[in-house]
Amino acid sequence: MDQNDIIARAKDYIAKERDESFRKEVEALLAKQDWKELEDRFYRDLEFGTGGLRGVIGGGYNRMNTLVVKSATQGLAAYVRKAFPEKAAAAQLKAVIAFDSRHYSAEFAEAAALIFAANGIKTYLFSGLRPTPELSFAIRRLGADTGIVVTASHNPPQYNGYKAYWNDGSQVISPHDTGIIDEVNAVTIIKEMERKEALDKGLLAIIDKEIDEPYQAMVKSRLFRPDLIKAKAGEVKIVYTPLHGTGALHVEKVLGDLGLKVITVPEQREGNGDFPTVSFPNPEEAAALDMAIKLGTKEKADVVMATDPDADRFGIAVPNAAGGYTLVTGNQMGVLLADYIFLSLKELGKLPQNAAMVNSIVTTGMQKAVAESYGAECFECLTGFKWIASVMRRWEEQGSGKGGAVASKSFVFGTEESYGYLVETEVRDKDGVSAAALTAEMTLYWRSKGKSLLDRLDDLYTANGYWEEAGISKYFQGPEGPAIMKGIMEEYRKNPPKTLGGITVSRVRDLEKGADGLPPSDVLQFYLADGTVVSARPSGTEPKIKFYASCRADASGGLEAARAEAGRKLAAIKKDIRQVIDR
Repeated sequence: MDQNDIIARAKDYIAKERDESFRKEVEALLAKQDWKELEDRFYRDLEFGTGGLRGVIGGGYNRMNTLVVKSATQGLAAYVRKAFPEKAAAAQLKAVIAFDSRHYSAEFAEAAALIFAANGIKTYLFSGLRPTPELSFAIRRLGADTGIVVTASHNPPQYNGYKAYWNDGSQVISPHDTGIIDEVNAVTIIKEMERKEALDKGLLAIIDKEIDEPYQAMVKSRLFRPDLIKAKAGEVKIVYTPLHGTGALHVEKVLGDLGLKVITVPEQREGNGDFPTVSFPNPEEAAALDMAIKLGTKEKADVVMATDPDADRFGIAVPNAAGGYTLVTGNQMGVLLADYIFLSLKELGKLPQNAAMVNSIVTTGMQKAVAESYGAECFECLTGFKWIASVMRRWEEQGSGKGGAVASKSFVFGTEESYGYLVETEVRDKDGVSAAALTAEMTLYWRSKGKSLLDRLDDLYTANGYWEEAGISKYFQGPEGPAIMKGIMEEYRKNPPKTLGGITVSRVRDLEKGADGLPPSDVLQFYLADGTVVSARPSGTEPKIKFYASCRADASGGLEAARAEAGRKLAAIKKDIRQVIDR
């Protein structure tokens, strides 16, 4: 893009942006003639993708700012009005908006609410920070037609984002995703309304406890053994961190109501968009739990818990035999929760004959083995909880409401490797709050049997083989980033490897045009002769390419030998992948 184009786009932005701080950023860059920075901010529009927006906060069309949020919301509002014309004509459309602790989250949320109001859509805006799963719950409880949560999840502090939801409480998928994108791209006029006018006309309503309390009650209702918790709660000590995000409100309240002792890391309890104590506010990152583990060691905690800033992701660390704490991976946590849910339903005589769980295609195959050990099934979907919600919706549509037929499958659990878990049907996104409550109960249950969570995990490895997973990723920033990632995927498609880590590639599954009943997605999967699966996909929310390897080793010779074997395989696979992406 030449300088004249950059200047023209920058001046156009300055003329339209009402937020003074964002406008002055661009004016200062023009005055300094910082062409490199200006090109990055204006070489493209920040893309409204299939899940919404995510980007670095700042002035410019390739940044997260008030103007970009308003434009996106105008497009979403236009699509909703077209999707529900009868409700639009009767002024009955409704939306819900939540936001997290990131910089400008509250400002972006209110800006979006007032755009909805100006388009005749009554909007329920949370009064303060609330988790993503509560937004999903609120959409369903209020009978809303759409929703937004302003969050960049676990990204670094300079990011913010905007996720769009449909009337079932899940993030939008086809055909709504592309329909919304078309409307966003077609926006020329943004309808706006002042806050006072929106309130006076009943087009803006501020909500909090009327959703908080039912949500907390729902989370508690999903536990299996309230009597066990009541009798044994005093035996378990929990250290918890919300990583400067939204989780403390509900995690502290729910676990406290159950009689459990929760000690929250004080330095990380309050919302803070700078995330000053962590490099990445992500429970997937071991360093993010450092402070919590230090406090857990001091307090002799039975489990250390963490949620990410919007409290949809959940991670734990548990005491080990060496006197320290072991971080439990997202795949391992999914295995433990699946096992506990199926076991509990079976013990209580409530396991449906058609019980099933759903996980993503890059999640460990061990979960399928565990489900089948209980006579249940495990179904795969694309990466992202909107696809798990899509399977849930399809099963429901096949059941009641369609001539009284019985649903083909009964959903009992959904999970993906990136620390996402769903143990209820009242929410249609991953829920770190309910995962925390169920994990507390699960810890108590196995403690009552004389076992730790690590003991139970070893039992499952012995029965199902030892499974270990590894992730490899690399960021490609700047204008050339997408082209580099596209080139890596194209090269793998043209010349798929014959071996990975010295193991023969026996089959390649390319989902670019869809396969095996799965929708199209830019994903390649290499199935190795020993049962290992390696998947490659560009991230949908960050400028990086991601690889996932899931390896199984026979445990008949002991778990230590199996761990060593899996470690060798994964190290060799990583080396082969690095040779490609680090060129």
